[in-house]
Amino acid sequence: MEGVAPSDIAALTREYSELKPVVAQIAAYRQATTARAEAEQMRGDPEMRALAEEELAQLDDELPRLEQNLRLALLPKDAADARPALIELRPGTGGEEASLFAADLLRMYQRYAEARGWQVQMVSHSETELGGLREAVMRIEGEGVFARLKFESGVHRVQRVPVTESGGRIHTSAATVAVLPEAEEVDIDIPAQDIRIDTMRASGAGGQHVNTTDSAVRITHIPTGIVVTSSEKSQHQNRAIAMQVLRAKLYDMERQRAAADRADVRKAQVGSGDRSERIRTYNFPQGRMTDHRINLTLYKLDAVLQGELDEVLDALIAADQAARLAEMEA
Repeated sequence: MEGVAPSDIAALTREYSELKPVVAQIAAYRQATTARAEAEQMRGDPEMRALAEEELAQLDDELPRLEQNLRLALLPKDAADARPALIELRPGTGGEEASLFAADLLRMYQRYAEARGWQVQMVSHSETELGGLREAVMRIEGEGVFARLKFESGVHRVQRVPVTESGGRIHTSAATVAVLPEAEEVDIDIPAQDIRIDTMRASGAGGQHVNTTDSAVRITHIPTGIVVTSSEKSQHQNRAIAMQVLRAKLYDMERQRAAADRADVRKAQVGSGDRSERIRTYNFPQGRMTDHRINLTLYKLDAVLQGELDEVLDALIAADQAARLAEMEA
């Protein structure tokens, strides 16, 4: 379209894709209500009464489902749902075992993303000598990425016998996951005077220096104290990556602040989204995964860690939708 900016075209395309399913649900509901009115009229005809009553019974069963689907489609959308996501993973309490568990979670999300055809880009990645994870940030892009993954933020707890444990005792450790919607430059303006950029010597896995250069970049956001790093080969690329992560963190802070201002609405949400909240337990001896926010337990831990997350994510999304519907009706 002549005279229309590419960003405007992208915004209109996104809005169209969001409205299309709503229009489809409205059309389905209207069609069913029209069909019911016509069937009701047919009951007056003795020859058509039996057919009309059969159709009425079918429509009376179908209309509540169509009405519920329409109400869900009309729920206010999270503006970030369609955005790519940045996932940060870090070991929590538990030493080396926590680092190994964090690496398991990283692989779980990678497999899930690959199964859905999403694009995965490793932003930063640092391992321990035993193959555990010191920290990792990855960017995932695809249809509905943030909408499906946003409830993964929180503390993930594991109960198992560590490979580092010779006595066979079950240990409990944890890892933290933060899922942030990617921010665009127009969302967050970061004045140059608000950041300090330092270059550092990049190091390989396990702290071993391999072909080290002064290419690693650390950016400190002075007003908030947030620090982000990137240690790819190109210093220019590292600066762009670190700014991308910093922008996402600041955007998430703004979203969290806005949500906190609507505390009464937040109470209806699935969990608080607080990074310190324990959201899930992975129990290896029992082969189970329990999500504490919705009291969902699945005895298929191996499958979950292989990336089969749809069952738990669908349940979390459904619980969130039910809570928001209840809030609107209250």
